[in-house]
Amino acid sequence: MNKRFHIQTMGCQMNEYDSDFLAQSLIKNGFLPEKDVHRADIILINTCAVRAKPEQKACSFLGRMADLKEKNPELIVGMIGCLAQMKGKELMRRFPLLDFVMGPRELGHILESVEGIIRERQRLVQTALDKVPPSPVKCTGYFQNRTSGFISIMEGCNNFCSYCIVPYVRGREFFRAPEDILEEARYLISEGIREITLLGQNVNSYVWKETQNKWNFSSLLHELAALDDLLRLRFTTSHPKDLSDDLLACFANIEKLAGHIHLPFQAGSNRILKSMRRGYTREQYLAIIEKIKTCDEDIAITSDVMVGFPGETEEDFQFTLDLIEHVEFDALFSFKYSDREGTPAAEMSEKISENVKIARLQRLQDIQNGITLKKNQRLVGRQMTVLVEGASKKGEQLTGRTSSNKVVNFDGDVTLAGRLVEVTVKASYLNSLKGEIIG
Repeated sequence: MNKRFHIQTMGCQMNEYDSDFLAQSLIKNGFLPEKDVHRADIILINTCAVRAKPEQKACSFLGRMADLKEKNPELIVGMIGCLAQMKGKELMRRFPLLDFVMGPRELGHILESVEGIIRERQRLVQTALDKVPPSPVKCTGYFQNRTSGFISIMEGCNNFCSYCIVPYVRGREFFRAPEDILEEARYLISEGIREITLLGQNVNSYVWKETQNKWNFSSLLHELAALDDLLRLRFTTSHPKDLSDDLLACFANIEKLAGHIHLPFQAGSNRILKSMRRGYTREQYLAIIEKIKTCDEDIAITSDVMVGFPGETEEDFQFTLDLIEHVEFDALFSFKYSDREGTPAAEMSEKISENVKIARLQRLQDIQNGITLKKNQRLVGRQMTVLVEGASKKGEQLTGRTSSNKVVNFDGDVTLAGRLVEVTVKASYLNSLKGEIIG
């Protein structure tokens, strides 16, 4: 009888990409996917370690698996990803139900690890960072009924921002060969994917020098956009200090490139940015924003921002609010600072109290929600092109996204999934738009 696996994914889009790799690897070798965790023979928890909250969430979920393990001692439970990399041995000591932990650079060994545990019931800690990320697995039919897919073009980070754990859990920058990326894109398109998002901790640092022609991120975008049957191309995330004029020109010159850029700024105070080791000033960030808007006045700009970094004063926080109001981001991913063990910021004094962080985050989110709603209201009456993804969450309508990454819900036939349609925006809300198909 084939064993069933369940993958619980927590964290970023890179984790989603890694979970797709794990699932395809197991399916190709006879394992069966299982949505119900209670019916699974193998449970994999793909984790994030960027902040304290997702770490707590992962450990809480793992704790709830103890009852299942007690009822079924043959159940295999593994923790994958950044938290496994950061605290692998500690997690094995803390949670006896865990059979193995596996860091992001070890995913290519998932099959042999699972089969080894089935045979010998050995407990494994696999957290080497010096391994090359595995090549993608091609599993025909896996992406059925999906319109959008991810491709990782790089792994790791060399920036070492003072608060960030990523370089320690994802390793140094490793770039994939352009021909491998193009091959994966062709595979996804052949499986019905019509929108591809390129992933990396800092995609605009991408470079490939091992062929006669040197590749950078811009040249990669041009080659991908030339592929037949690809309707839309996206990327995330960019670092402000590496955003080139060459890349900005792509928004004007590549029709398939979505009119949306995610550009984290993290803080609006130069003093805090310096302490964060971000490598740019507030003035430099704002100058980049003006360049982006000059390339495309309708481009959607989203960002990441943190409150409560060690030493952040009320004046520093006001600088952040001022930047938000000046730029008018389409959306913000905002969060409270939390210590990450092993980072320089964790050793800094002048920690901000939890109550102050909560209050500042609420103030910031109230301001941003007002900006987002106002920007969405401006779209009412506009005609927009939407890539149809399928049925909406409630199942009563279709849902899709505009080039600027706005969610639009509208009436229509589900056979439109995977196609571009023109809609008129009839109403706007904080997180979505209501549309009507033209014609």
